Amino acid sequence: MQLPRWTRSFWLGAATLALSLAGVSKAADFLHESPAERDARMAWFREARFGMFIHWGVYAVPAGEWQGKTHYAEWFLEQTHMPVSQYEQFARQFNPTRFNARQWVRLAKEAGMRYLVITSKHHDGFCLWPTALTDWCIRSTPFKRDPLGELAEACRAEGVRLCFYYSIMDWHHPDYAKRRPWNDRATGEPDMDRYVAYMKGQLKELITRYGPLGILWFDGQWEDVWTAERGRDLYNYVRSLQPDIIINNRVGKGDVGDYGTPEQHIPATGMGEGVDWESCMTMNDHWGYNKHDQNWKSPATLVRNLIDCASKGGNYLLNVGPTAEGLFPEPAIERLKAIGRWMRVNGESIYGTQASPFRKTPWGRATRKPGVVYLHVFDWPKDGRLLVPLRNQVRRVRALGSPDARFDLHRQEEQLLLVAQGVKPDPLATVLALEIEGDPDPVVVYPEPDARGRLTLPAEDAVILGHTARLETKGGRPNIGFWTDAKDRVRFEARFRQPGRFRVEVEYALSPGSDGSRIRVSAGKAALEATLHSTGGWDQFRTIPLGELDIRQPGVVAIEVTPLAKPGEAVMNLRRLVLTALP
Repeated sequence: MQLPRWTRSFWLGAATLALSLAGVSKAADFLHESPAERDARMAWFREARFGMFIHWGVYAVPAGEWQGKTHYAEWFLEQTHMPVSQYEQFARQFNPTRFNARQWVRLAKEAGMRYLVITSKHHDGFCLWPTALTDWCIRSTPFKRDPLGELAEACRAEGVRLCFYYSIMDWHHPDYAKRRPWNDRATGEPDMDRYVAYMKGQLKELITRYGPLGILWFDGQWEDVWTAERGRDLYNYVRSLQPDIIINNRVGKGDVGDYGTPEQHIPATGMGEGVDWESCMTMNDHWGYNKHDQNWKSPATLVRNLIDCASKGGNYLLNVGPTAEGLFPEPAIERLKAIGRWMRVNGESIYGTQASPFRKTPWGRATRKPGVVYLHVFDWPKDGRLLVPLRNQVRRVRALGSPDARFDLHRQEEQLLLVAQGVKPDPLATVLALEIEGDPDPVVVYPEPDARGRLTLPAEDAVILGHTARLETKGGRPNIGFWTDAKDRVRFEARFRQPGRFRVEVEYALSPGSDGSRIRVSAGKAALEATLHSTGGWDQFRTIPLGELDIRQPGVVAIEVTPLAKPGEAVMNLRRLVLTALP
C-alpha cells in the first residue's frame, strides 16, 4: 500500500478548480442577510439545543499512548513530532470493522441529540471519506468502506442532522503554508493558494456528496497563514454551494461566522442578546480516543451542563471519541443512555427554549418558552418549598417527572413561593413547568450581608466585563480565570440595608510567574488598592485581607475589581470576595 501520493489528477483538478472558484466567491456575497433570513436559517439550530461531536481518525490507533506517555489523542502528530511518514503507518492499522453508523446515530438520537458533527478531516489532514483529491484518506486503510456516506444514510433514516467538522490547518498537506519540520513527505515550496483550492474541492465533495448538511464546523483557523480575507471568501464559497448551511465562527478571524464556539467551558452569562453560540465539551479529558483517560464526567454534570447552556441561550455539543475498532467507549454509552432517560421526561424544557429570565437562581437554572418558564432544580429542597423570583400570575404548575404532584402558591414579598407535595426528585435535575400570564416579569434579587454582617460574593455571581476572563472550575469550585487582559474587570452587585465599614478579603490563586499583580476594589467612590503575591500555582487558592471599604449609602452597590498592573500572564484566578461589617 502506497501512502500517500499527491496524484497528478489532483493537481490538474486543483488548477481548474482555483479558476472556477474565484468567480463563484466574488459573485456571491452571503455576509449580508436580513434578520428574517438569518432567523429562518438558524431556526433548527436554536430548536435543537443539543448535538453530538465525534472526533475519529487514525489517531485512535495508538489510543493516546506513545513511548511510555499516555496523554495523547487527536493532537498526536503535533505533540510527538513524529515524522509524517511514520505517522502514516497508523492508517495501515485503521480497520474499524465494528463500526455501525446506524448504532452511532441511534445512540445520539436516544440521548436527545438533534444533530451530529463528525471530524471529516482533523489537523493531521486524514480524510474520513474516499476523497478524489488525496490518497491520505480512508481509501489508504484496510477499511474500504465510506464512514461518512454510511453516517449520512443513517442520519437521514433517523432524522438527525448531519454536520461535518473540517480543519483549515493541515499538518500533512505539502501546500499548507506553515509546514511542520517533521513533515518529511512534503517537497517543494508551500503554496497557500493551491492549498485553498484543494480545501474548496474537498468541501464541495462533502456538501454535494453527503449533503444537505446542517453545519460546516471549521477549526484550525488561528495560525497567521489563514487571514480574515480568506475566511470571508471561504464562508461565501461554502454558502454558494448550500445557501442555508450554518457555518461556525472558526472559519475566519472573528469577523465572520454564524455562531460562537466556546470550548470546554460555558460562558458565565451566555454570549449576549441575539448571539447564537454552542459550547463544545468532552465527556472525559480528551477529544479523540485515549484508553487511559477514565476521568469521565458524571451524568448529573453532563445533564446540568446541557441545562446551563440552554439557560443562557446556547447549545451543548458533547463529544465522543470512538476506538480504532469503531466503537463508542462503554462509559460514554452509559452516559448517553442516562442523558436520554432524563431527556425523554424533560426534553420540552430544553428544545426550542430561550435563555432564563432570571439573573440568578440559587436552586439551579431556568429556561422559557412563550407562556412557560421551566425551573431546573438541581438539589430539591427537603421541605418542598421553592422561592422563585417571578411576579407573574401562575395559571398552572407541572412537575415533568411527577404528574400527580400538587402545588400551593404564595407570595413572599414580591417573589413566588411554591410549596410542593408529591414531587419525586430527580438526582440529575427536577424540572417544574410554570404556565404564566404574559411575558416573564422577574424580580431582581441581590445578595445581602447575613445576620453577622458577612457578605460572600462568589465568582459565579460576577458580571465579567471584557474579552478574555471567564468562569472556569478548579478543585470542583468555580473561579474567574483566563484573566489575561488587564483591561477586563469584574463586577458584583449587592444590597446593603445600611451604610458601614467593611473588611474586604479575596480568595484567589496566582502562579509565581505572575507575582505582583495589582488590583483596585471599588464600591461607588470608595476604593482600595492591593498587591497580590504568588500562591504557588493557578490551582492553589489562598484567602488574604485586602483592606477596608466604606459603604456610604444604603441600597444596591456595584463592587468592581479592576486590574492596575499585570506583570505576568494573568491577573489572578478569582474565587470570591468576602466583605465583613466592622463594629
